Amino acid sequence: MYINDISILYYFLVGVAGMLIGQFLDWSIIRLRDNKRIVCRAFFNNYLPNMQLNNKLVYSMAIINIILLYFGGLNLQTLEFLLLAPILVLIFVIDYKDSSIPNRLALTVFEIGIIFTIIFGYIDFNIVVNNFVGFVVGGAIFGIITLIGRLITNKEAMGFGDVKLMAALGLVMGFPKILMIAVTSFLIGAFISIVLLIFKKKKAKDNIPFGPFIVISTIIVMFIPTNILLLALLNIFTLGIYHA
Repeated sequence: MYINDISILYYFLVGVAGMLIGQFLDWSIIRLRDNKRIVCRAFFNNYLPNMQLNNKLVYSMAIINIILLYFGGLNLQTLEFLLLAPILVLIFVIDYKDSSIPNRLALTVFEIGIIFTIIFGYIDFNIVVNNFVGFVVGGAIFGIITLIGRLITNKEAMGFGDVKLMAALGLVMGFPKILMIAVTSFLIGAFISIVLLIFKKKKAKDNIPFGPFIVISTIIVMFIPTNILLLALLNIFTLGIYHA
């Protein structure tokens, strides 16, 4: 049996892999939030024997993996996104809870980007150039915002963890996708911030972690074709005046 020209066996395998990864993420979140090593004796001696199934992470990762395979197909790009997805989930949860993105996670995104940039470079060197442009643009956009915010308000408008994450994602996603991630994250962040202020869940002076918005935007860019998303953004910023 095939779904979207892919054997159902592959969906089963990536789904099971997602469930196993999701369970491991439960442990990883605990350790990373305490600034401790993930792979250690405690994992084998304490966590595994007393492991309790975390349904949210387990099934979320299984669903994400299956959707990625369905839309992406069997190729290197899908494999890259399958490796990136659990890191994005970790960033979302930890930044949401602690307003901080561990350096190890940003570095892992960067490592994924480097590995696949080299692999794709053997196929088409233009991809290498494109990814490094994305790396520079991603870091520059948020770096400039951080510097300007500090000069104007004497506070960080954006955490440096966000800057490092955007640079690393730029290496993975390339240009112009990293630009669309930036724009989409600001739109989502502005909308959610306004809603939180209206319903008095947050005050104007309260800090709202930006990492989750970056993660949501990255997932959107992963799933929606570039031309469709670009058209949608142009319509938003031109209030529907722009027509292809």
